[in-house]
Amino acid sequence: MSNILKNIARAEVLSLKDCVACADGQVVSKTLIQNNGVGITLFAFAKGEGISTHESKGDALVTALEGTGRITINGENFTLKVGQSIVMPANKPHAVYGEEDFKMLLVVAFPPDFRDV
Repeated sequence: MSNILKNIARAEVLSLKDCVACADGQVVSKTLIQNNGVGITLFAFAKGEGISTHESKGDALVTALEGTGRITINGENFTLKVGQSIVMPANKPHAVYGEEDFKMLLVVAFPPDFRDV
């Protein structure tokens, strides 16, 4: 049987924030799974870096792992700190910005009829 989750250690205790590193001037991502039903990705934003406004076909749960980030949903800004989470609803414009070096876990749940991941 093949591994479903990729790019992550198995059968050992780990800290997700240590599984992805910030790099100056960059947004770094590490995909753990991507299929028709779900996407799970670790992100590391260098201070001042971000992902511009876009939409997703699925609900996106963001959990802050390190630092502070700004999440914009439908034009409203939210500050996310370590241990906090927010859902970016499907089909609503959203963006992410690193107020400082910022690491997050993104889990996107796609609707059952979604086929084009």
